[in-house]
Amino acid sequence: MENYAREYDLPPEDEAWRLAAAQFAGAVLAPLVRDADREGRFSHDVVGRLGAAGLIDPAGASLLARCLIAEEIGAVDGSTRGFLAVQAGLVLAPIKTFAPAALREAWADRLAAGTAIGACALTEPEAGSDLGGMRTTIRADGEDVVIDGQKVWITNGGVADVLLVFGQTDAALRTRGLECYLVPSDTPGITREPMPGKELGHRASDHAQLRFEGVRVPRANRIGEACKGFDVAMHGLEDGRLNVAAGALGIHRACLQASIAFARSRRQFGKRIGDFQQVGATLADMDTELRAARLLVHHAARLQDRGLDNAHAVSAAKLYATEAALKAATNAIQLHGSRAYSDELPLERHWRDVIALTIYEGTSNIQRVILARSLLGKDQGKSDGGN
Repeated sequence: MENYAREYDLPPEDEAWRLAAAQFAGAVLAPLVRDADREGRFSHDVVGRLGAAGLIDPAGASLLARCLIAEEIGAVDGSTRGFLAVQAGLVLAPIKTFAPAALREAWADRLAAGTAIGACALTEPEAGSDLGGMRTTIRADGEDVVIDGQKVWITNGGVADVLLVFGQTDAALRTRGLECYLVPSDTPGITREPMPGKELGHRASDHAQLRFEGVRVPRANRIGEACKGFDVAMHGLEDGRLNVAAGALGIHRACLQASIAFARSRRQFGKRIGDFQQVGATLADMDTELRAARLLVHHAARLQDRGLDNAHAVSAAKLYATEAALKAATNAIQLHGSRAYSDELPLERHWRDVIALTIYEGTSNIQRVILARSLLGKDQGKSDGGN
């Protein structure tokens, strides 16, 4: 990594953020991550230290720098990287972009400092990729709105101080009827419970199911314009998707580095296992795919930093980087053999964590749908029935 800045043409200020994140990951996260994963323990202390280091909302940082931070954190601790994606991308970014001034003043600085935790209440039992199928309702009542519904798999949901809650004002309108409201988590009518069962990965994250029964909040707490909740959600998801892609780079890199070290030190039949063609070819593929994924992530970030649309590039980066990282984690476990079949090494945790990256913030198949629609554009003519 000593040539990272030169190879990827990083401005000094972006490289400084990368080094700060790498130092934090090594000094703070690395000593804690295995036990936190084993115990399923969310750490408020780590959140506070992230905020104090300026890594939740790095002041003045480019989107590329934020991706570099996600890669460095993700290389060590997927759960903490997942927290960052939600806190910074799905909660803080929409508040800073769409919230009325009073809400920004009340929450933005606290979320950035890690003295408050946020969650994005979007996913439902019957509405994941299809946001138009959301069943949570938002009903106007005087100067307030009343929220009723259920949300599932809400990262930070059980520990959050504030929620961004999405719901339907009119189910017939589907995505054109969505609105988003900022709801303090201690508002009467909210029930929060851990998700049942034990997560496959990200076990040191907090995942909750939420119920809203007659939850009353002021209309002034709306994030964004009336019936424009879909735009708010997409803004947050695009931020979160690129963070996920960058986090996948970190997992991919960690698996590659571990595999190279093992291939150099492990000897069989009188030579290093890396000198066997099949092992060497696997390492070459892992390295090439990491470089390709990193270029896609950096390209998407640089587009936005230049003020250009990057939606297509974000989906491409998210699709390729997460799928490549899952392949790399699988290959690393195969290469290490039985040594990787317990949590004495981090490889099995990387494998468990990276599977989720192909699912949340839009599954791999959803990214393919987005990319195909972007390539094809709108259908301007009528079907000829195949004739």
